Amino acid sequence: MPGGTLGPVLLGTASWTDPSLLRSGWYPSGVTSAEERLQYYSARFPLVEVDSTYYFMPAERNAELWIERTPEHFVFHVKAFSLMTLHPTKAEAIPKGLPRPEGKARLYPKDLDSAVVDEVWDRFLSAVRPLHAAGRMGAILFQFPPWFGINRDNKQYLLECSRRCGDLPICVEFRNSSWLSERNQAETVEFLEGYGLPLVCVDMPQGFRSSLPPLVAATAGLAVVRFHGRNAEEWESGSVQRRFRYLYSDEELAEWVPKISSLAEQAERTHVLMNNCYADYAPRNAAQLADLLRREGVTVA
Repeated sequence: MPGGTLGPVLLGTASWTDPSLLRSGWYPSGVTSAEERLQYYSARFPLVEVDSTYYFMPAERNAELWIERTPEHFVFHVKAFSLMTLHPTKAEAIPKGLPRPEGKARLYPKDLDSAVVDEVWDRFLSAVRPLHAAGRMGAILFQFPPWFGINRDNKQYLLECSRRCGDLPICVEFRNSSWLSERNQAETVEFLEGYGLPLVCVDMPQGFRSSLPPLVAATAGLAVVRFHGRNAEEWESGSVQRRFRYLYSDEELAEWVPKISSLAEQAERTHVLMNNCYADYAPRNAAQLADLLRREGVTVA
């Protein structure tokens, strides 16, 4: 693929409304409304990831408000709704009025009529389209579950996701080690490059079925890095709060400076997101990493 232009690297966090962040004191005491918080956040970072859309379907009005409340250069990543990435989805998260089986608390696409699945996709994409129309969308993040391993059917599903999204950009994060194992790594990178699908590079605990190595590969014009922390003791716990409760040291972040610089040279755009969303850990680490990159001559927006 063609090399990048070494444009500015965008850094941000995977949430600006996490309850522990609100309690941490990162927002000044007078910044209390949803509008004020997003304005405060977007004055400090050029990028954010919306994670709430994984749990509940987004509303088009929310996208319009996000655009109104942030600067023209500000960019959003949006996490795909759980049903779209084959995760179990709470029955109450399926839009009202759409038929669903009785007596099931969690649903998979196979539990629903194909027309209902299509409608969920259509509503999700319609709700986030204003971001794309305004030039404010980074990508829709498709983070797949640990049981989504490398095989022909799952490759076809990746292509189906891309086809459904059409002109809306996507990026792909795996949570099954088979995709980037020594045996399959080259095949996966070649596949993603061939279809212009950005691989999400990750920093995460190692040694688990869901662990991916910290591979650096720009498989499309957009390169994405997500930092999940290195809290191996809690990685497979049921608590999201405990799993991502990890504050990176300067030394750990510095390991990624040459890697991110390399991505910026390969890709047209490079987006880096801190997903260690506990208290103010994510914004603190994002600011630290931005400083480290600047010291090494990397242009940071």
